Order: sequence, then C-alpha cells, then structure tokens
Amino acid sequence: MQSEVDRASQFLPFDALKGFKEAILLIENKEENKKILFDDFNDILNLKLKKIKKGDIIKIKSFYNLEYIETVSEVKEINYSFKYLLLSNSKIYFDDILDITIDVPLAR
Repeated sequence: MQSEVDRASQFLPFDALKGFKEAILLIENKEENKKILFDDFNDILNLKLKKIKKGDIIKIKSFYNLEYIETVSEVKEINYSFKYLLLSNSKIYFDDILDITIDVPLAR
C-alpha cells in the first residue's frame, strides 16, 4: 500500500524539457515594442528607399517577430504600391523598417 507522500509525489509537476521554462522566460523578456518614428526620421527613410535599386546590397534593420533584426541582403524587388522590399531571403514592409544602409559589401 502506498504512503500518502508516495501517492502525492505522482502528482508533482514533471519537467521533461530541462531548461525550457528558462528559455521561454528569456524570449519573453527579449520582446520589444515597435518604435514609432518621428516625421523627420520618416522623411530620411523615404529618401533612402527612393535611392535603392534592384540588385543593390543593403543592410536593413527591421521589426520582425517582436524584435529588431539586422539583415544584409540583395534587393530583388521594390514595390511602392504595396510598400515592401523583397530581398533574397525575406519580404520587409516599409512600416517595419527602422534603418537602411545602401551599398554594403556582402560577406562571403
């Protein structure tokens, strides 16, 4: 017959994925709010967007998946109607862009 302690221990939480809770907490704490840009800064970004041509290599800082990331990639398409840049590895909407650097050497 089981003692009360043995019986109760079967209902204790089981941590099958060691460190998973800690990893989730780190990700939750890493979340950023999307920044709202002042008009002057928006004007500068618009000028930079107008200078970009298909085939340019750019470094772009954009909001993606609750954080800001930097990407260096080739511009495949610039769509002013739907307001996005199509890069070789992603599609970035103009509203998600924080900064752009044009003519960046591509690391090999």
